Amino acid sequence: MRTPLPPFAETTTGRRGFVQGLLLATALATLGWPAHAFAVPAVTTPTVLSGTEVDLEIGRVTVNYSGKASVATAVNGSVPGPLIRLREGDAVTIRVKNNLDEMTSIHWHGLILPTDMDGVPGISFGGIAPGETFTYRFVVKQSGTFWYHAHTLAEQTGLYGPMIIEPKSEPPLATDRDYTIMLSDWTDEAPLQVYLNLKKMSGYYNFAQPTVGDFASDAGKLGLSGALSKRAMWNKARMNPTDLSDVSAATYTYLLNGAPSARRWTGIARKGERVRLRFIGAGTATYFDVRVPGLMLTVVAADGQPVEPVDVDEFRIGPGETYDVIATIADDRAYAIFAQSMDRTGFVHGVLAPRDDMSADIPPVDPGSWLDPIDMMGGMAGMAGMAGMGPAGQDHGMVETAPKARHARTEYGANTDMRVDFPRTNLDDPGVGLRRNGRRTLTYADLKTAGPAADPREPQREIELHLTGNMERFVWAFDGVKLNDSKPLHFTPNERLRIILVNDTMMTHPMHLHGMWSDLESPDGRFQVRKHTISVQPAQRVAFRVTADAMGRWAFHCHLLYHMAAGMFREVVVA
Repeated sequence: MRTPLPPFAETTTGRRGFVQGLLLATALATLGWPAHAFAVPAVTTPTVLSGTEVDLEIGRVTVNYSGKASVATAVNGSVPGPLIRLREGDAVTIRVKNNLDEMTSIHWHGLILPTDMDGVPGISFGGIAPGETFTYRFVVKQSGTFWYHAHTLAEQTGLYGPMIIEPKSEPPLATDRDYTIMLSDWTDEAPLQVYLNLKKMSGYYNFAQPTVGDFASDAGKLGLSGALSKRAMWNKARMNPTDLSDVSAATYTYLLNGAPSARRWTGIARKGERVRLRFIGAGTATYFDVRVPGLMLTVVAADGQPVEPVDVDEFRIGPGETYDVIATIADDRAYAIFAQSMDRTGFVHGVLAPRDDMSADIPPVDPGSWLDPIDMMGGMAGMAGMAGMGPAGQDHGMVETAPKARHARTEYGANTDMRVDFPRTNLDDPGVGLRRNGRRTLTYADLKTAGPAADPREPQREIELHLTGNMERFVWAFDGVKLNDSKPLHFTPNERLRIILVNDTMMTHPMHLHGMWSDLESPDGRFQVRKHTISVQPAQRVAFRVTADAMGRWAFHCHLLYHMAAGMFREVVVA
């Protein structure tokens, strides 16, 4: 029996309307649908759409990623949706028809466009009602690798797809092949049910918590005092050192271009060829650590923007981020594109090979890691000589420390269970699970946009925001204030601002500001790299500059879907 959703009227705007739309848009999924409603199978290889006019249709399809049939939200019958190829400088028209029986939306992630074309229900428009067609019209102002996705919980059910924008004048990098690699996570559970499970018990999907057996093992290796010392800080703070990800492979199946490892995606690549791989982090709650064992990866773009080339073995990609890498194929054999989740509960892989019937050797998933002291104490860990100390107690030196943080009065309440007084400012940390692993891992300190910032002005004012949470209650917020209780941030038109984010939690947050570029600064205040999504590690302080050159109302939020739904979201008004 199906229960209709309450209507999400076009007049339902504002912060409360956004949250209601986000949570209710997929409430129907918790109740199930009749089998006869789904006659169209999912397409595993999406089509390519190009030109200045594009037509998209959103509907339901059946999929089977985990061994049982489930329902996905598809674009033009496929998950991911079609690859959209546009050209910088073109005026484009994209018509989106909603064949669902609930409101939906599409947000063009990272694109600079008018606020009413941004696709955020409750902020910039009322959503696309059932049976209706919404027409997006905008001029393409950039080039590179981007993507699109729902700005409701339907993102978790498959409503996302890749987008490549060709430069208007610059010649493309010389490569023999060009592949888009979209990494995502899938659950057979309805996303609203996942959210409710997390609200009831934040560790609902965390099966890697320390056990008595782990204590016995540590006591054998470190001695009783060493095992107790390893746990002392976490026990005193009532924190979980393995709380790296809210949702794990306990419910997730990880996908690469819409295929699990069992139906691996394969890209043809032969010895001597230069292959461009455009990675898109489309996980709703998953950071992926990516490598191609046996091949060096040269990072050439981040979030669609060219960067000075840097060679790495591995990189971490968060929800919302994109990285373009170039790999030169060394031999005529199969190479695995290996992406493991940050919490090490699972992985997905694809293959680069001379033939599509070849399989590659898959490396084992790395052992799970505990958070380090710097992930809880920030710079205080360095002051205490504990910076970089892993479970075995290795000391890897000090970390750069910001001045004492300014905590808002709103942080001192039930929505906040932790505050970092001396956050670290280092950008050269690959993050938990990647430290001391023997591989050359990309860090933000390696990323450098060639040349100066597009806007060379010094910031005229600063806004400091703290990323806060109460992990047991699964409450996420800015400065301890959830979206529904917050006031918009106001930017003056064309002003140059410095936004400072201080992470007062032990989880990594990918922060996405809509409508404007974010120019990440180095710890000493110099322009580092231009991005649209910036990951902030636990107990870390990052700063970026913004030019408020986009009039209207914009979203600023954590791109972990369930954190956004739980309140880590602010409206930004440029007026």
